[in-house]
Amino acid sequence: MDNLESLVITRRLRVPLDAGPGGASGGASDGASDGGRPGRGEVAARQLDAALLTAGFACSPALLERLSGLSVEHVIDLGLRILAAVRELAGDHVRHNAYFIDFPRNVPGTAEFWTSLMWRSLLGPDASDQAVTPRTLNLLTLPDYGSYPHAYADLLAAHAELIPLAGDRVTVLDLGGDLRSEARELYLSLAGSRVPLPAEDLAALRELAVYCAEHLPEPAAGEAPEHIPVRENRAVVNAARLAAGLPLLVDTVTDVLRLACGASGGDVTLATATRFRSFRRAERRALLKALDAVATDAALGDVPRLREPWKRLGERLHPHEYPHLPRAAHVFDVARGERPARGLGGRVETALAAGRTDEAVELLERSPGALLRRLDHLLRTGTDPERVLAAAAQAARAASGRVLLSLREHLHNRLAPAAGRVFVNRHGRAWTSADTRPPLSAGVLAQAAGLLDEEITRRLPDLGTLVVEPAMLDVALPLSGKAAAPGLGMLPRGSTAPVEGELLRFFVHWRQTARRTDYDLSALMLDDAYGDPEYISWTNYTNDFATYSGDLTTAAQGASEFIDVVLARATRPVVIPQVNVYDGEPFDQAAEAFFGFMTRDLVQQGLPFEPRTVRMKSDLRGAGSVALPLVFLRGGDGRWRAKWLHLYLKGSPAFNQVEGNRLSTALLVRSIVEREYLTVRHLAALLARRGGTGDHTTYLGLQAPADAPEGARVYTPATLHELIPA
Repeated sequence: MDNLESLVITRRLRVPLDAGPGGASGGASDGASDGGRPGRGEVAARQLDAALLTAGFACSPALLERLSGLSVEHVIDLGLRILAAVRELAGDHVRHNAYFIDFPRNVPGTAEFWTSLMWRSLLGPDASDQAVTPRTLNLLTLPDYGSYPHAYADLLAAHAELIPLAGDRVTVLDLGGDLRSEARELYLSLAGSRVPLPAEDLAALRELAVYCAEHLPEPAAGEAPEHIPVRENRAVVNAARLAAGLPLLVDTVTDVLRLACGASGGDVTLATATRFRSFRRAERRALLKALDAVATDAALGDVPRLREPWKRLGERLHPHEYPHLPRAAHVFDVARGERPARGLGGRVETALAAGRTDEAVELLERSPGALLRRLDHLLRTGTDPERVLAAAAQAARAASGRVLLSLREHLHNRLAPAAGRVFVNRHGRAWTSADTRPPLSAGVLAQAAGLLDEEITRRLPDLGTLVVEPAMLDVALPLSGKAAAPGLGMLPRGSTAPVEGELLRFFVHWRQTARRTDYDLSALMLDDAYGDPEYISWTNYTNDFATYSGDLTTAAQGASEFIDVVLARATRPVVIPQVNVYDGEPFDQAAEAFFGFMTRDLVQQGLPFEPRTVRMKSDLRGAGSVALPLVFLRGGDGRWRAKWLHLYLKGSPAFNQVEGNRLSTALLVRSIVEREYLTVRHLAALLARRGGTGDHTTYLGLQAPADAPEGARVYTPATLHELIPA
């Protein structure tokens, strides 16, 4: 229950509390030690609010009022859980030490630092045992290098307290309903998401689906959104329904395969192989019955591309024991090569390779989403663009809203050749290639964009009176969320946000699982043309405007590194933080790894890590060896902004350094920066063009407003996926 409560707090910034006189979710009755008199928890509630403020959070008036009516013991117990959740959200659940105790003051020059280490190694009382020659000296193994030379208590004593300023972050925690209703609401939101979820949200959905199936009364236990468009989400929900004996939500053969993977604790995305468990007879019967219902001749064409997992699943389901389900058996016949089946994709590729575009269009008309995904190719290779556009207009009426928005963004970026085409997979691994595609005429692009906008506008909900916070306008629509781990202040790839404050400080923290692990926080700084590089890293501690906190090479108890940038003195308008795996465990194998940034004014002083100045924090868990979370850019008006990247470079197996990936990093970042992403601004313009008819208010902002009118709908970046039309 505590984990569900934490999910609601961190994903929704709402604290679940029962509606009764005594209660928080799962809490005890009021009045255990205060005679039951209401309001005795007021002092404890205000103490909790003060403690939250040190981490950059605060209770809403409604939450503070409800907490004040609980018993002291109840407020303390609940407060400990709230504090634990929000501190982890901001990265304040660990101690952030720095290698140089006075950082950012008194950081030595790089040459000075290495000289002092070598001097102590050769002549000091702790002289190195290395047989030192100019050819054999290993600087990274010198005494005192790579581990903290002081305790965290020493760091605390060396720094003055943070001076609070009005610009410090305060994230408001609102009053929620009881845990059951909050868990149900979060479950329906994640299950019904029209964009793929990151791994963390998929795991949360799995836990919520099991909870709802086991703890909510019928019919709420079997409740699911009217439509679950993302197949991975559907598989997770189906796995919980299978275990609870509820009807399955299946409409393709691959849905059944994903369900079997999820029920076996495997990968519902089908990216990695799953070892199927032995299914109970009732489960085998349910899976085969669902498979038989959807295994039409046309559907069998999807089986060959996943031949091996289908064969392994057949060994567990024993379809020969169910002769009354013949179409389910046909799936495994195709997987074993005993029954022919050819998919739509193969026939389309054959037609396109032979130059028969009209035939390809006719085939794709049976699959609207596939036709729209290939629209650019069809327009480039076809001889009759009007025929292709007519088919696209028809397909747009049946394709998903996410496909429409993705294509709309793509067409907007075809107006001019790109600096480089960016390709990003589900794990955030990215690469670029030259844009060699022939251009499309402006008239064709305008016609295609117009028909898409018309269909998108038709599907958007009636939001009544729309109020949009200006900072929300530049938030990109979340058309894919797989590469972005949830966290504090997280925005979709391509989103931009202003960077306020005089000092920018980004940080990384990691803790190794089993073997020595060395991550390196670095910064690549470029001019307006993405050239003339300058570096801050363990090889160059300082320049005129940036400072590095020092290199740590082991993290058994956790390690933190920081880089400061004094924005007014920056001589480079492009600052790209990156985290390199120099040695040891990759991001997805470390016990913990996260990145974030803070902003503060120079007069504030404080510790290297101050949670109330944290603007963004998120886990690192991509498959690459070089993480590029975001880029900081100075505009022509002199103001700085952040643009979210969520990218990972493959890098080398070890010894990655910022100097070694400069060219690939610069091209990738430039391609993202110069790309026009579809943002909330575009949706707001479509809604304004159509106008609202309802008498309700809809608010779009980075946080829920404290003074929203009763009945208002509120969308924040955490729930923006709910606005993507079906």
